[in-house]
Amino acid sequence: MIFASSLVWLTTALLFLAPAVNLMWRGGTGYCFFAIVALALGAAFANRRMPGYFSALRTYRWFTIGMLALVVGIAVQQLVLGYWLPRQFDALSRFVLALPVFLLLRQLPSRNLRVLGWGCAAGALAVGLWAIVDQPPGGWTDANRLNNSYTNAIPFGDTALLLAFLSVFTLGWDNPRDWRVLLPRVVALVAGGYASFLSGTRGGWLALPVFVVLLGMQYQWFSHKKRFAIAMLAIVIAAGGLLSTERVEKRLAEVPNDVSMMHKGDDFTATGLRLQLWNASRMIFERHPVWGIGKGRLVDELGVMAKRGEVKTEIVNERAHSDFFSTLAEMGAVGIVCLLLFYYGMGIYFWRHRQAADPTIRAASYAGLAVATSTVIFGLTIDVLVPIMVTVLLALLVATLLAVIDARKRELRAAERSISA
Repeated sequence: MIFASSLVWLTTALLFLAPAVNLMWRGGTGYCFFAIVALALGAAFANRRMPGYFSALRTYRWFTIGMLALVVGIAVQQLVLGYWLPRQFDALSRFVLALPVFLLLRQLPSRNLRVLGWGCAAGALAVGLWAIVDQPPGGWTDANRLNNSYTNAIPFGDTALLLAFLSVFTLGWDNPRDWRVLLPRVVALVAGGYASFLSGTRGGWLALPVFVVLLGMQYQWFSHKKRFAIAMLAIVIAAGGLLSTERVEKRLAEVPNDVSMMHKGDDFTATGLRLQLWNASRMIFERHPVWGIGKGRLVDELGVMAKRGEVKTEIVNERAHSDFFSTLAEMGAVGIVCLLLFYYGMGIYFWRHRQAADPTIRAASYAGLAVATSTVIFGLTIDVLVPIMVTVLLALLVATLLAVIDARKRELRAAERSISA
């Protein structure tokens, strides 16, 4: 389908800006996203009678189901339990809006969509530079962790780490042998990683081994002895350097210290409070196994449990500090099914295309797997699907990366037809 060149280039500019400003400009990614949504809805209306425009929703049915699952689950839950909290749809509605965005983006040339990689690199570079320029007196410490004015250090550090690694995952669809492309992407990796380091988000660091393995699979480090040796040497040096720093050593040492204090009866530590929240979520699930207590009602239920002496007042919170346990308590078994459908729909098509011969499809697949797996890993210790700045970025990343795969497959088929003709 042919779109006006102005629409193509406007969308391209928005795809670059959206990840670039995520950690620096409050609402910036949302503005870019909703501008693309407006263009997508206009395109959908204009092409509503065009054969095949909406067919991708069936072709990628698990993606469609995954993007709808949690919102539909919440709507049905509120109907069944007889209450109405529209605010609970806010953050998750971005995934529903990812569907028309995907329908628009898949029609554009894949070379325009690839600007997303440079947007991620720009976002990582910006936050790394900001960490250096805006250092407080005495530097960034555990008492003064790097973050921004509209979120806390955990989602801030997790997002910086994701942008950093997406800079090198998406390098595969450009020319990784060209130093003019390679150098800024590697610098972006270091800059975003540095920002994550200063944020002290140790839960997010659990994704590092997964990112490294995915990079090794993408660039085939494990299939050649020489590449494997070089990669292992670089990983060992980098890991050794990081583990020897005072900040990382201290943050990691806090976990066994917290566990030791818990055995002594002091469970008012970061780890202890999380474990109490997770145990309370389990207790709530046992009492409300099907639908949970209702999305948005966790703080009230924990307050009631605290008054009964079943939990300590210190853990009364709106969230369980884990996507899994928050969903378990608030939405029960139905919610867990919806969450698993969301995870599956987010990642399955990237997994299926990871061995593609075309470098663009391959890079988009591994970048998509990085987004999908990090969403699961980050969600083990924090509620990833709550901050709007996070959900809007995830929705745009997944929709764009899947659109890259679909658009590139169409271009390859067109090239084959022209050759055969």
